[in-house]
Amino acid sequence: MRADVRRVAEGIHLVHGGHTNWIILTEGDALTLIDTGYPADRGLLLDSLAAVGGSPEAVAAVLITHAHNDHLGSAEYLRATHRTPVLLHEAEVPHARRDFLQQVSVGAVLRNGWRPGVLPWAAHVVRAGGTAQHPVAAPAAFPSPGPLDLPGRPVPVHTPGHTDGHCAYHLPHAGVVISGDALVSGHATSRRTGPQLLPAMFHHDRARALASLDVLAALDGDILLPGHGPVHRGPVGDAARRARDRAF
Repeated sequence: MRADVRRVAEGIHLVHGGHTNWIILTEGDALTLIDTGYPADRGLLLDSLAAVGGSPEAVAAVLITHAHNDHLGSAEYLRATHRTPVLLHEAEVPHARRDFLQQVSVGAVLRNGWRPGVLPWAAHVVRAGGTAQHPVAAPAAFPSPGPLDLPGRPVPVHTPGHTDGHCAYHLPHAGVVISGDALVSGHATSRRTGPQLLPAMFHHDRARALASLDVLAALDGDILLPGHGPVHRGPVGDAARRARDRAF
């Protein structure tokens, strides 16, 4: 199985891993990696770097939308093996260290096991190593507000609710919003397609997750790269408002 790498714009690639996406931004020989998939996605992750002409050594930094196991899976591997900085919102740094855990509980999954797709999704989580914790030993907060001095010049946008420190990334020059799990276009536990909020059991604070849709709606862009589901093309503001309407 090879990585499913989709070029969505110049220097911007969306990679579909095992139920989770990650994004690669390229600039010359250097890369920015946003999220890393499940632990078991490591082979696909390394394959995807090679597919865009890069390597782990070329990754200037790993940016994490949020520290759930399906996004954090290989972050510590890259940090420890290749000395790659791992950067997050300051509120998510202790979560990445596993000082605490804001993730759906086994009990919540079992209570929702009757819902279509939940049990197959849970089986995949186990196979992909998603029940084991892979904390980042030395995560760091973004060094300053505004665009990061990294390939793609991504702008962190705090979008709490899914976790306290969840962060989207805006690429204003390309009209791209990388939304993580604050706004998705599909999920194994959802029968819906198109822009949507994840099911309630996945959010640490659903009210704040709903409010963060308004933050995303204010961003200028017409390409949405979500943490789950395919690329969505069209005004990001409309996508966020549609997700909010469908959440009630």
